[in-house]
Amino acid sequence: MGELIYIVKRACDIDYGRMFQTLKRLHKKTHYSYSFLIKDILSCSKNHGAGYVDYELFEMYHMDENTRKTIMTRGRNNALIRKFNDPEGQSLFLNKEKFNVLFHDLLKRDFLILGQDEQELKEFIKDKKEIMAKPSNGSCGKEIEKITVSDYPNLFDYLKEKDFRLLEEVVVQHPKMNQLCPTSVNTIRTITLRINQKTKVVAAYLRIGNGRIVDNFNSGGMVVPVDIKTGKIHDVAVDKRGNVYKTHPLTNTSIVGFQIPEWKKVLSLVEEASTRVPNVGIVGWDVAISEKGPLIIEGNEFPGHDIYQLPPHRKNKSGMYPVFEEAIQSLSK
Repeated sequence: MGELIYIVKRACDIDYGRMFQTLKRLHKKTHYSYSFLIKDILSCSKNHGAGYVDYELFEMYHMDENTRKTIMTRGRNNALIRKFNDPEGQSLFLNKEKFNVLFHDLLKRDFLILGQDEQELKEFIKDKKEIMAKPSNGSCGKEIEKITVSDYPNLFDYLKEKDFRLLEEVVVQHPKMNQLCPTSVNTIRTITLRINQKTKVVAAYLRIGNGRIVDNFNSGGMVVPVDIKTGKIHDVAVDKRGNVYKTHPLTNTSIVGFQIPEWKKVLSLVEEASTRVPNVGIVGWDVAISEKGPLIIEGNEFPGHDIYQLPPHRKNKSGMYPVFEEAIQSLSK
């Protein structure tokens, strides 16, 4: 009965139009029959918590069962979040205003929670040419605007009309990070796991913009793993379409071999941040390297798994799930 309930629930959640488009792409790419692909996707869903999106993104059609067991799928990621992240604590991360107040010293930038007093806004912008405007809730860089103050004679009215409540000083990126892509702040998604009052950095990925003001993988950017011990890049970067980059297409800066500056400070920063909300054990911190040093852009209480083990980045064909399991075991002792 439990298996039947699971199958029915999964069937109700499926976007069948999107799944059919995925099947068409997979059939064209692999030459596997539609019936085989459907059965294999269902098998991956049942046995590994992987839907058709994971199946395509991680190229699970190439894997044997032992390799599939190592993939951090959506189902496995969700299970870990449910286990280690308390919903009450998670709510703080969902509200950017409350988040900024709690982590103000680690943000290292001025911010304003916009109220009804226009004079507060005037004081905030008097020494600023540009500001970042954000909604209280949002993800993947959506709905964020970089505003040139002089372009808006009635800025207060514009912000109210757009329902922007959180205004921030623009982060001035470290010159070396600017060499990769100057159009966006290129952040490091750094995953911390905290158990028994002990923190471990499980993974880190540099996200690099590609012409837009945001660097997110889901908004046109690219991603590459970072060596946790050194802060150095050893792999090619990948975007969501599967394109790989040894050098950045806009700046010609080499990605392979790039050294993130002030790496030890990045690790210290996220380790300190992980102690602030003790009932949220897994957090993805977006860290920028600014002229003032490493700082936190935001924290993600439900870090996405899509960047964890992209095909060009898998070592010995293995995914990231065993890395998380090993970290959990070491911290649980």
